[in-house]
Amino acid sequence: MLSKAVMSPRILLSHKKIEIILNRLACQLIEKYNDFEEVVLVGLQPRGIHLLNRLVELLEKDYGIEKVINGKLDITFFRDDFRRFDKTLSPSSSEMELTIEGKSVVIIDDVLYTGRSIRAALTALDNYGRPNDIQLLVLIDRRFSRDLPIQPDYIGAQVDALEGDKVRVQWKDISKEDTVFIEKR
Repeated sequence: MLSKAVMSPRILLSHKKIEIILNRLACQLIEKYNDFEEVVLVGLQPRGIHLLNRLVELLEKDYGIEKVINGKLDITFFRDDFRRFDKTLSPSSSEMELTIEGKSVVIIDDVLYTGRSIRAALTALDNYGRPNDIQLLVLIDRRFSRDLPIQPDYIGAQVDALEGDKVRVQWKDISKEDTVFIEKR
């Protein structure tokens, strides 16, 4: 009798590669927005906020941007599948004490998979005003898995993962070091 074996995780990005990618993403944002006066960075709860925090820290401390306006957005009840879960969902808190009216918004998330989280984020952002434009920054783009026609503007790395594979991001503030790995099924 054959059983479905789950292979051990394989590292896709090491701590050093993630550090390089974060600096590249920060430089791309600086190239586009210069002083960040009319920009709001919005991290998606729960996993996108770690990437947001790291980028804000880099921009302010290493690149001298004075004040990066940012917020943390929970999209739990804006998802089209939130009623399909067996367990009761526990939303994270949104920390959006700001308006995005007339601003450039950059949505930040760790992994872009089907695009449903980003669609939910676009809907949730309607509560905070009408921005001039919205862009998307992701650490990992699972490019062949989209259910919706959503593409990132800023990409840390692209991964070709099969259906059922799990791409996981671990951040040093909650784990021992920054790592991206894939669990093959």
